[in-house]
Amino acid sequence: MVTGGGRLSCAVVTAHALDARTLEMLPDGVLVVGPDGRVELVNATAATILRLAATDAIGRDWREVIPLTDHQGRDWWACTRPYDGLPRRTRQPERQLYLPDDRSLLVTAHYVRERPAGPLVRLVIALRGTAGRERLERDSAELVATVAHELRSPLTSVKGFTATLLSKWERFNDEQKRHMLETINSDADRVTRLIGELLDVSRIDAGRLELHKQVIDVPGAIRRCVDGRIASGESSDRFTIDVGDNLPEIWADPDKVDQTIGNIVENALRHGAGTVSITVMAHDGGVEVVVTDEGDGIAPEAEHRVFTKFWHGAKRGGTGLGLFIARGIVEAHGGTITAGRAATGGAELRFTLPAGTPSFAT
Repeated sequence: MVTGGGRLSCAVVTAHALDARTLEMLPDGVLVVGPDGRVELVNATAATILRLAATDAIGRDWREVIPLTDHQGRDWWACTRPYDGLPRRTRQPERQLYLPDDRSLLVTAHYVRERPAGPLVRLVIALRGTAGRERLERDSAELVATVAHELRSPLTSVKGFTATLLSKWERFNDEQKRHMLETINSDADRVTRLIGELLDVSRIDAGRLELHKQVIDVPGAIRRCVDGRIASGESSDRFTIDVGDNLPEIWADPDKVDQTIGNIVENALRHGAGTVSITVMAHDGGVEVVVTDEGDGIAPEAEHRVFTKFWHGAKRGGTGLGLFIARGIVEAHGGTITAGRAATGGAELRFTLPAGTPSFAT
């Protein structure tokens, strides 16, 4: 039996005084092991992760309650020896370890000693599942794949036309040169937009999206968006705009609002069909914008996913970041955004913008 004795320090008393209510407030699984190597406290998260009842763990040897091995199959506790190992050690950094059923955990161990280099009087083990980290790794891998795919086409075009013009400039007439230069310019704009999207995603994830507010004309922003789509080749018959009366003055970031409207309209054009109807009306002291189409709509089970990163409808295309960015911008303004089914049967996306305040950054 592993033992420890003597008067406890303040830190040890604190660890010993942890009660079940305190442990239940922590997001990670936590086990507190006493000086004799017996489990004293287990929170519900740890019990769920270990698939046992907390009452069944109390009083048992910690190595029985949480048997762990490393990626080489070695007994982790035999390697680290918390009770009779190096007396100067105060913790084990987070590591990915494995339970007997091959489930992986991220585990951290803290050693509470009676005094520096003294006997171990509390072993505090924190653990969490690896699903969150694996999800982040998948998101990172998908982001890299998306960026590589989206960059490859325009950069190939830019490289090809540039090399052709440099090597055979005199063989082309002015009209041909202009066409190639316009294509290069368009593809460069496409790369710039992609980089802008990636920067926006990074800022939204970090909570650092800056807004530069001023009085904006929401109906004007909608008309500019539609005019731009028509200029790029869409039929004017494909759009209807309905502007309500008595719209309040809105303080918002004009560039970000333009981006939000553009992303939502592009989504309707790319994944919807028929007429894209855009309505703006007064709503709860601010404005509400509703964009609908006449396509197949969004499946009910997908409605909660449309604003996540890399979401694509039935028709793939684009980065899958547009609606994620739109949600981040709307919520940064204090508004809300939702997706559902329109009365026409197609998709309906609606977002609200509060009146806001005349500040220049939030």
